Amino acid sequence: MSIELAAFTTLALRREGPVLHVTLNRPEVRNAMSLTMVRELRAVLAQAEADGQTRVLVLRGAGGHFCAGGDIKDMAGARAKLAENPNAMAETNAAFGELCVAYAHTPLALVTVLQGTVMGGGFGLACVSDVALADDTVVFRLPETSLGLVPAQVGPFLVERIGYAETKRLAVTGAKIDAAEALRLRLVHEVHIEDEALEWALARVVKGILACAPGALAATKKLLAQARFTPPAALVPEAARVFSAAVLGPEGVEGTLAFVGKRKPAWVPEEAQTGGASAS
Repeated sequence: MSIELAAFTTLALRREGPVLHVTLNRPEVRNAMSLTMVRELRAVLAQAEADGQTRVLVLRGAGGHFCAGGDIKDMAGARAKLAENPNAMAETNAAFGELCVAYAHTPLALVTVLQGTVMGGGFGLACVSDVALADDTVVFRLPETSLGLVPAQVGPFLVERIGYAETKRLAVTGAKIDAAEALRLRLVHEVHIEDEALEWALARVVKGILACAPGALAATKKLLAQARFTPPAALVPEAARVFSAAVLGPEGVEGTLAFVGKRKPAWVPEEAQTGGASAS
């Protein structure tokens, strides 16, 4: 199944071989995440996972911001439906959490490029990404408690990303987190000042991902997710099973033959093999 790049109204898509660039494209509202955008992000992920071509998803925002949180119009719409559906607000909120869960569980590599405001569902997507790159304009915001609200969907992903103690501190202070603190907390993995440096960092990260076997990468992500909740001793049999399957599978055979033959394995794109990869 191929992805129709022009089929989305809130996203701009661009393909570079096995890399699918997905841009949140509502710059007039700092890419506020409407329910339409949530549905489209879920759809593009499902299609990318099924197309047999995509290996890396790169998420970013248009107009200098990643995402300003949920769209207020959708919240107002949910409030207006409460008389006929008492669960309308909870269902609207749950959609953002379900989006982040879907991206957290993807077997594809997920890279976020973060600039400007990062809030709400966008904050959640940043937390579940495998690699988070940022420029020095990035500001993570967690203002819910200062507004009488609860960071209900973002909170659990923050705990997973940076730990309970730091998440509690940020939540009870209604924090605003700049690039330097985001790097210190490991909300992001790299910060770059120049746009060109950020794009080169993205190209370097993507090149590194594409040097990894896609099946092995997916299996590793799944095993590491299990390791968060399972003591190492209890995980030994499963880890051994996963390792054995990899060694004896086609990727393991190809990787070994490539190493012995002093060549790149078949899953490395041709431009990376010749050193021709460039920033996009």
